[in-house]
Amino acid sequence: MADPDIYWEGASGKKYGYWIHKIGTKFKDAPGNYIYTKVTRPGYWRPVYIGQTSSLADRLANHEKEVCTKRNGATHIQAHTSSDSEKTRRKEEDDLISKWDPVCNK
Repeated sequence: MADPDIYWEGASGKKYGYWIHKIGTKFKDAPGNYIYTKVTRPGYWRPVYIGQTSSLADRLANHEKEVCTKRNGATHIQAHTSSDSEKTRRKEEDDLISKWDPVCNK
């Protein structure tokens, strides 16, 4: 498997690898974590919303926070699949939210 496109560091200092996709990308039906992001300057991203799901395909096909994310400049979804439990995915989600404080997670 290819290396992730980007690594996000959580409040704990742990780093999580993600792949970058444009909003509207169709995802496979697999559990994972995802981040709606915007470019702040070339090569720099800012999380607008961070989440986890048991199905990237179902969750990202019509996300209730997508209006908020687009209104706040999101152009991409960064995601990775995970065979870990929901508890582990939520721990990653919470770790990243704690550090980045995304506007649409409030």
